[in-house]
Amino acid sequence: MISPTRLIASLPSNSRHLALLLGLLLLGLAVAGDALSHAPQLTPPLLAAAVVSALLSRWGVPRLRQLKLGQVIREEGPQAHLSKAGTPTMGGLLVVPVGVLIGGLVDPSDPRLPAVAAITLAYLAIGAVDDWRSLTKHHNTGLTPRGKLLLQAISAVAFLAWAAAGQFMGGDIALPLGWVLPLGLVIWPLGLFVFLAESNATNLTDGLDGLAAGCGAIVFSGLGLQLMLRGHEGDPALAGFCAAMAGCWLGFLLFNRHPARVFMGDTGSLAMGAALAAVALLSNSLWPLLLMGGVFLAESLSVIVQVWVFKATKNPATGQGRRVLRMAPLHHHFELGGASEQQVVVGFWAVSLILVTLGLVLLP
Repeated sequence: MISPTRLIASLPSNSRHLALLLGLLLLGLAVAGDALSHAPQLTPPLLAAAVVSALLSRWGVPRLRQLKLGQVIREEGPQAHLSKAGTPTMGGLLVVPVGVLIGGLVDPSDPRLPAVAAITLAYLAIGAVDDWRSLTKHHNTGLTPRGKLLLQAISAVAFLAWAAAGQFMGGDIALPLGWVLPLGLVIWPLGLFVFLAESNATNLTDGLDGLAAGCGAIVFSGLGLQLMLRGHEGDPALAGFCAAMAGCWLGFLLFNRHPARVFMGDTGSLAMGAALAAVALLSNSLWPLLLMGGVFLAESLSVIVQVWVFKATKNPATGQGRRVLRMAPLHHHFELGGASEQQVVVGFWAVSLILVTLGLVLLP
């Protein structure tokens, strides 16, 4: 039986061609979705956001470099990554507002879109503060973990309070085969958990060139497509927002693919997770997000399991414990197993595409 590491190591690694192929594939999905739903809801925002974000990134990346916003690489990570030190970061500032603006214009009359835009930009601001503090301290730690979580929680609670006031969220979770999971008031603490878990999962995934941007574009495309295919229960406004966010990450991918000319930073990764969480909660798409975003989930669980096992088996005398993986998050495990960075990224893109397909088959 072929191990996952060997399978990933066998994948092609031409990042430029594969990034273009991914963009064409997601564009094809958008066109197909529009054809099936008889509404041009996905293709125009995806194309517009991709083009604008690519042009803005082309202009903005040299400006980030001039401002000396170079990434600080953590010393305990893979040694091959130390060469990336100095690559401009905070690229999320260039493209997230593009996705938010174009997504908000999909249906200006929908009162939910400004709130989704606001929570996305709030998490972008939290990430920007975290990135800026890392840069000024010349160390790969910005805000304290507790401080960052507190800011994320406050923003999420404000969003959930708005959703409660407008009655935009029900107490049930739609599942496949017509099943429904009734949660009642539990949906509110669950909503807070989803914001914290998803934003930090996308943050952990942002560790290789093009990994988070590519997976994010795939998951946003999948969420948008499933919303258009759910018939009368669909949500064209939020589907269009998803398409715009997918487009902004595709445009960014042209500069973030290996070798990356810019990183999104916490500025982009936290905003990505917040947007996914907000759309999922307002459109009753928690199940599709859980399934389609399986790569994000796996990355987060890999860190939790690694830390828990290490602490549980830690020898007081030596300070050493057992490790389940070579290194966490999960992408580093495969990288240290012999697969190149590009092959790990392509492998995770492929898994995300499979999970999106499975999510479309198992529509709520």
